[in-house]
Amino acid sequence: MKIAIASGKGGTGKTTVAVNLARVLADNGQSVQYLDCDVEEPNGHIFLKPKITATESVGIPVPVVDEPKCTGCRKCAEVCQYHAIAVLKKALVFPELCHGCGGCALVCPVGAIREENRPIGVIEAGRADVVVFVQGRLNIGEPMSPPLIRAVKMKALNDGVSLVDAPPGTSCPVVATVRDTDYVLLVTEPTPFGLNDLKLAVEMIRQLGLRHGVVINRADSGDQRVREFCAAERIPVLLELPDDRRVAEAYSRGQLALQVLPEWRTLFFDLWNRIWKI
Repeated sequence: MKIAIASGKGGTGKTTVAVNLARVLADNGQSVQYLDCDVEEPNGHIFLKPKITATESVGIPVPVVDEPKCTGCRKCAEVCQYHAIAVLKKALVFPELCHGCGGCALVCPVGAIREENRPIGVIEAGRADVVVFVQGRLNIGEPMSPPLIRAVKMKALNDGVSLVDAPPGTSCPVVATVRDTDYVLLVTEPTPFGLNDLKLAVEMIRQLGLRHGVVINRADSGDQRVREFCAAERIPVLLELPDDRRVAEAYSRGQLALQVLPEWRTLFFDLWNRIWKI
């Protein structure tokens, strides 16, 4: 089973939910894998503290033009939907805009375009005790993360539970992360900003046709509008976590919430049981 943990905005506690749920399931004998797809700023390793045993470079194929062969016919520029190729007298490539679709090489009538791999990031894999750990790290300045996210997701195991920690928001990286998962946990907070971004996330998830539920973090702060929205939209609220300063202090030290609040183990295990029943 693949469970994505996502949020409409950053700072809601998405990674807190993901890493603590992974720890609880592992401690209860479940085969668990944690996939950090927030490749622009992965931070699950801070709390799970894995031992990295393998590193793999990830790249995308980008066109390289053989200028003596190029006739300047413009067919490559016409097929490129991302304007990664411009033709003056010869074809000129902008690698940072290329999405690696290979269309330009296919349509070139004289075979003047070949593809070379351009590194965009790395995948790091290892173990955090019994939790299988995988994370992606996008190269600094790299504008396009979905290819790396898809490469991280390809490391998902066929058995057990894979917890996929998504980037915040509702843009392309999030879509690439949650697509093809079995269930999406949307982590929010009971504030006007939390409600606004939860609505955007729910709309995105529904467009993808994915089953989903909500976790309300810092649930005893804010107001009731998130709960009212979930009730009106028939979205199950699977877990409510109280606002506790000890959790924030543990977070700042790189500790799991379970280390300072052992009673939360029951909350997270109940969350898993609710997802399993759904």
